[in-house]
Amino acid sequence: MGVPVHRMILPAAAALLAACAAQPAARERSMSTPEFIRGEVRVTEHRHGDDLLSAGLGLAGLAGLPAPFADPLHPTPAELRRRAIQASWKGIADLGPLGGYGRVYGGAPDVPGREYQAFAWIPGAHAPHRVLLQLPDGFDTARRCLVVAASSGSRGIYGAIALAGAWGLPKGCAVAYTDKGTGAGYFDYADDSGAALDGARARRGEAALEFEPPPASRDAGIAVKHAHSGDNPEADWGRHVLQAARFGLAMLDRAYPQLAPFTPQNTRILATGLSNGGGAVLQAAGWDDDNLLAGVVALEPNVRVPGQGRALYDYATEAALFLPCALSDARFDATPFARAPGTQFWPLRCAGLHARGLLGGDTPAQQAAQAYERLRAHGWTDAAMQVAATTTAFDLWRAIAAGYASAYLRRGAADMPCGFRYAAMGPGGVPGVADPLTRAAWWADGSGIPPGNGIGLYGGTDLSPDPTLPGALCLRALWEGDGAEARALRAAVEATAARLPRKDLPLWVLHGADDGLLPTAFTSEPYVAWLRRQGRAPLYWKVPHAQHFDAFLPLPGFGERHVPLLPYGYAALDRLWAHLYEGRPWPRELPTPDARPRGAGALERAALGLP
Repeated sequence: MGVPVHRMILPAAAALLAACAAQPAARERSMSTPEFIRGEVRVTEHRHGDDLLSAGLGLAGLAGLPAPFADPLHPTPAELRRRAIQASWKGIADLGPLGGYGRVYGGAPDVPGREYQAFAWIPGAHAPHRVLLQLPDGFDTARRCLVVAASSGSRGIYGAIALAGAWGLPKGCAVAYTDKGTGAGYFDYADDSGAALDGARARRGEAALEFEPPPASRDAGIAVKHAHSGDNPEADWGRHVLQAARFGLAMLDRAYPQLAPFTPQNTRILATGLSNGGGAVLQAAGWDDDNLLAGVVALEPNVRVPGQGRALYDYATEAALFLPCALSDARFDATPFARAPGTQFWPLRCAGLHARGLLGGDTPAQQAAQAYERLRAHGWTDAAMQVAATTTAFDLWRAIAAGYASAYLRRGAADMPCGFRYAAMGPGGVPGVADPLTRAAWWADGSGIPPGNGIGLYGGTDLSPDPTLPGALCLRALWEGDGAEARALRAAVEATAARLPRKDLPLWVLHGADDGLLPTAFTSEPYVAWLRRQGRAPLYWKVPHAQHFDAFLPLPGFGERHVPLLPYGYAALDRLWAHLYEGRPWPRELPTPDARPRGAGALERAALGLP
């Protein structure tokens, strides 16, 4: 169960290699490692109750309680891997009893195989990104297929497994992943420790770490790779994806030396991702000068076109400021989470904005109406605002903006903009020392952007009735201001813009019409329109009643109004597969499925509106 095979000595008894007349291990060891890999390539076997797709948990186990550790202070690499896979599934897919996963669409069959994992480096980077190849024993050597994917959000290396792995591994494809310079390899200055290649905690100097920031005092808090690497990783997400694809080809060479070399000419590479991962594969399509990619399927991508749409930092800081007030308007009284505990303080945001001259009106109702109209004028739809009540209630806008501002300005843990910092949460929620049990599980459990998992977001507050307003105003000023910091932040955002893909690349963008985190009006729609103006022919589905977080669909009162987006991603990948391997023509357009809300009962296939 996840025992490493060091120095790439592959087991001669592996069923797949035996079936393919494996060459001696000496030849396998002699094959080159990509120049962008530093350090070891860790190889582990996953069979007999520990597979690639669910780490032996199956769907029921993936949906269950967190996979336990025999010794919570010292979880084994195999235990950390199992829990990381489980957390990634639960963060992306609707595994609830009404969601239909495994019954209406998708599945998590037992897929035995091996994993190859390493740290890869973009030229000039301060920190690596993880790359991982999952190679199923049933890899189809006759129809060589490599799926490459980037993690969603700021998640770790398994952050795309519910999309790319769930679709590709059962088909006999190998799947290469990148964490794109994000992930939960948090560094704790209190004990000078981070995450090693196997996910276990290690102190500086004991092992190569996923993220090892410059030395600082013990009270510097928690350093997070996405926010504090000094690399603005978002600008390199496309390069991360292309490196992951090259890593995948190189590891296939190692696994099948008798069939090497694996190249884009004999191995089709399908790129897919969701959210930030979707933006990453679209970036990769624009950077793909060597024609590595055979097709791209991007779900709800965080993608930006220069001079069109809106950047995530722009509308996230706007949402952090104005959505609490706008959602206190009576029109949202029946909206899920708009009247959840804590939202009774949202009218205080109206008062604070009014006091600073950002809203008019003499009453909370008038101020809320003005905030709503302001957002409407800036491109927010009613559907996006309604769904964004969840994001607002969970305080995600402020968390996103604080972390991204630090990344864009290349700040360290002790120098985040607007006075923010990450620290372990002590008793009563005040900054303290990390609980050793929680710290040991960070690599498996963390989302990549705190707060969460015993780490708090501190600073940017005052003692007023609306304590988070000062930080939100400061973060917004970094977008709207004309000072040196504001100019530097906007330049960093400009560096993340997508480039044009080649004309003959099959490309499909899918987005939920009700997305409240990455609204289509700011992301997919301007990107697709730009491609079409430039002579490209992307497919685009704006799926009715789909929103950003399939994992939110089990929440009370929420799932009834929506459909999941994952089944449409699987359908698009099926169509790309049929085009590449069965000669089916790639369509110029396809009608958008006529989806309808799931309703109070269990999801049925008819609600998806798929053929």
